[in-house]
Amino acid sequence: MEAQPGGAQIPMTSALRAADRWLSRVEDFFDLVAAFFIVFLMLFAVTQVISRKLFNYPLWGYVDIVEIIMVTFAFLGIAYCQRLGGHVRMELLVRRLHGRALWIFEVVGIVIAIGIISVLLYYGFTHFLRAFQLGDSTIDREIILWPSKLVVPVAFAVLSARLLIQFLAYTRLALHPDAEPVAVPVIEKFEEMAQHEIEGAMGSTGENERNQEASR
Repeated sequence: MEAQPGGAQIPMTSALRAADRWLSRVEDFFDLVAAFFIVFLMLFAVTQVISRKLFNYPLWGYVDIVEIIMVTFAFLGIAYCQRLGGHVRMELLVRRLHGRALWIFEVVGIVIAIGIISVLLYYGFTHFLRAFQLGDSTIDREIILWPSKLVVPVAFAVLSARLLIQFLAYTRLALHPDAEPVAVPVIEKFEEMAQHEIEGAMGSTGENERNQEASR
């Protein structure tokens, strides 16, 4: 447990760190899989164009395969995005809040998100189960669809775990506003964001200059 400035121990700190670290590995893996399929789809599209233009021979099941693959990078990266706070939301009000008010606002938002994702998770799983039982397939090449439909509830399950961790983390901060944020994205001020972007853009140049000075 983490100690407060007054010496009291803040509960859940070590547990949240461990849960965040474990789930981050799963999210990173899913995001890597999504990135792999994006690259594969790009190469697949290039191959399709070359095959049609040069040999007048379209690839077998191109449209069906594209439709199946699209679900991977549409859903597998959402938990990763939620962890980094990269999702789209209105932050004009959030940036004006501080301390306990901010963390309570975040708790309310996470509770709403958990409710929505729970419904989507349930119906996504029933949709997959129906496709698995009926042997659903694409219309053109009759490729089985249940593996791609399984991606949706799996991705939502990981997202639900991330939301649960963030709910506990925001609740901890609402109870102890002075504690260090753990397992939650920290909202940066516009000045801080601009500074980090400048540092990121100048990082390689600054490193090269330091290397040149060291070699003199």
